[in-house]
Amino acid sequence: MAGSLAQPGRAGGRLAPAAAGAGAGAVRRISIFGATGSIGESTLDLLARDPGAWQVVALTGRENVGRLAALARAFGAELAVTADPAREGELRDRLADSGVEAAAGPAALLEAAERPADVTVAAIVGAAGLAPGFRALAQGGRLALANKESLVAAGPLLLAEAARHGATILPVDSEHSAVFQALAGEDMGAVERIVITASGGPFRTWPAARLAAATVAEAAAHPNWSMGRRISIDSASLFNKALELIEAREFFGIAPERLEVVVHPQSIVHALVGFSDGALIAHLGAPDMRHAIGYALNWPRRRPLPVRRLDLAALGTLAFEAPDEARFPALRLARAVMATGGLAGAAFNAAKEIALDGFIAGRLRFPAMAALVEATLDRLSAGGGLTIAPSRLDDVLAMDHLARQTAAAIVQAGRI
Repeated sequence: MAGSLAQPGRAGGRLAPAAAGAGAGAVRRISIFGATGSIGESTLDLLARDPGAWQVVALTGRENVGRLAALARAFGAELAVTADPAREGELRDRLADSGVEAAAGPAALLEAAERPADVTVAAIVGAAGLAPGFRALAQGGRLALANKESLVAAGPLLLAEAARHGATILPVDSEHSAVFQALAGEDMGAVERIVITASGGPFRTWPAARLAAATVAEAAAHPNWSMGRRISIDSASLFNKALELIEAREFFGIAPERLEVVVHPQSIVHALVGFSDGALIAHLGAPDMRHAIGYALNWPRRRPLPVRRLDLAALGTLAFEAPDEARFPALRLARAVMATGGLAGAAFNAAKEIALDGFIAGRLRFPAMAALVEATLDRLSAGGGLTIAPSRLDDVLAMDHLARQTAAAIVQAGRI
């Protein structure tokens, strides 16, 4: 695969060389999809600390139109887009006399992705971020990818699209950024394993009986990271880590059996890479997404970032333990998805989103989310459609739709 992922060093396989980017002092153009979420806000925090270095092209959001408009005004964006067409009037009113264009709806998101930008931050959560990310790659610039669902549901297609346009994809997930950095100057042929860490979330020590009564507020209370509600709940169920396993396979082209997850409650070690000589290289840092975002924005250079420096003596101890896949089956399901290939990733993610919706709405208990995902995959695999390799994005979106329908029907029938 030529010209898709940025090259951390002398890595072969799916990692390929890419341009170093604008020279020092050049103003770069940036669009942020999901600007009102935690990744978007952290990205804008970094831009605000580097005045004159960036021109904001487009900012997008969905429900928080007031915040979207305020950010668009503050950063002098050319365009602000809400994904909800019903909120277009409100957005236009809030941006009146600002000089910022306002638009709404899926078509407007795609138009925003087509506007020339040196860097596009893909931080829309869920399958909704697929199409804008694909459209942005056509510019041949840099895609800072925080939307893990893009690689889970359509990894080979995304990499092929990047290669076709000579675009660069850089990881923004803290774990994959950590792996990318640990691989700098290394040969992928010498990599034995990749280990990504999981905090274990708020339910790490909860017995199975207590998990059945877990509330949305408890699941969203992450002990280490400041994130949105949906991703925090995914972290509590380890579905976030399941998605990251599949994402790592696509990012680094490594066999699934060489991917590992270890629970690390402190969230200081973000990932480790093991080599054929027995060495492990780890990436350590405070749990702050500005690490990975800043690295993706500034690569191949490093620039000062406003993140806490570690005091190892104060930390004292770093703990690690094996994940409990009996209480948290998401990792087992992710391995089954990787073994199946084809459209299984798209079905897995879609079913997971329906399960999460059901838990938030009070229709499903916490353990039922994994049960619904597994039931959906079982039903879809019976027809053999999961193993079909998609040839275009529409194939992925069609499976996404089918899996959502299937999962919703299972819930409605009361089979979970």
